[in-house]
Amino acid sequence: MTYAKIEDMVGKVFTKVAASDDMLIFENDAERYTFFHRQDCCEYVRIEDIVGDLSDLEGEPLVIASEETNLFDLLRNIDKKVRDDSHTWTFYKFATRKGYVDVRWLGESNGYYSESVNLKYSDHSSAG
Repeated sequence: MTYAKIEDMVGKVFTKVAASDDMLIFENDAERYTFFHRQDCCEYVRIEDIVGDLSDLEGEPLVIASEETNLFDLLRNIDKKVRDDSHTWTFYKFATRKGYVDVRWLGESNGYYSESVNLKYSDHSSAG
């Protein structure tokens, strides 16, 4: 598996963009970018909301592909209050000249497991 950076997606044209509860896929004839969470044990990471139309991201170059998360705010405040549970919001922002899409992920755990979203890259010739 090859991990990717979201910035690598800018300028690329995707022919299919699809989402399920726990996966977001951008693909064309040559490559695929898959947003997902690698399940460990006691966490739950899923797409909570999509604002915009994913089809607006098809057939035009991506001009925006960015990630924002509250993870660093949580780490900064860890000494102030110890919690029994943890929540991480991750927002992915995408745009083409056709439109803008905001994908909001929610990760929940007991605080000991990763709540992050992974981005995997595969080219047409590789499996996965």
